[in-house]
Order: sequence, then structure tokens, then C-alpha cells
Amino acid sequence: MQTSSAVKASERVVKYADMFSAMGTEPRLRIMQLLLSAHPEGLVVGEIQAELDIPNSTLSHHLEKLKSEGLVQVQREKTFLRYTADTIALQELLQFLYAECCTRNKAVKPEHIVRICK
Repeated sequence: MQTSSAVKASERVVKYADMFSAMGTEPRLRIMQLLLSAHPEGLVVGEIQAELDIPNSTLSHHLEKLKSEGLVQVQREKTFLRYTADTIALQELLQFLYAECCTRNKAVKPEHIVRICK
């Protein structure tokens, strides 16, 4: 029988695997990059479509998948939907990814991660 902390750890792995999977297609990764470049204002659907040249029906499917996995947030502005990257969720995802390599076995030094991001 798993302990409570093991169950929570397992649930986190499933959650983060789903988030990575949601970004695991080229269009969705491009959407995330674009939304991060437009942070914190985000973009309305028409701006995303114009920038990435993704058909509207396909774009709405990709945006819904990213939203359902907690990677983007959406806000209605009159007749428009504005999408923003959920930077808190992305930060948690990155912390999860680098937790072991930067703490337990020191495979990657934390300062190297920061240097990559600059």
C-alpha cells in the first residue's frame, strides 16, 4: 500500500505528464511560445491565428487542450477570447522537471538553469 506522500507524488507525475503531453505537438508548442512572448497581456484568438496561420477550428481544439491541462487561461472580452500563458503552472512544471537533477544528484547546477533562461 502506498503512503499518502507516494500517492501525491504519483498524482503530480500524472498531472505533469499530461501537461507535457498537451504541449507535445508542434502547433501547441508554437502557441505556448507565442503566448509567453505576449505575456502578461496575452492574445485574442484572431491574433494567434494570424500569427501562426492555424485554421480556426484546429486552433480552438489546440487552445482547449492547453486550457484543460492548465497551461493557458482564457478571459472573455466582449466577443473575443483572450488567452494568456499560465506562468505559475509552467513554473511548477519546470520545478518538477529539474527538482531531482538540481537537488538530489546535482546533474545540472541550478545556476546553469537560470543562465539558460536569460
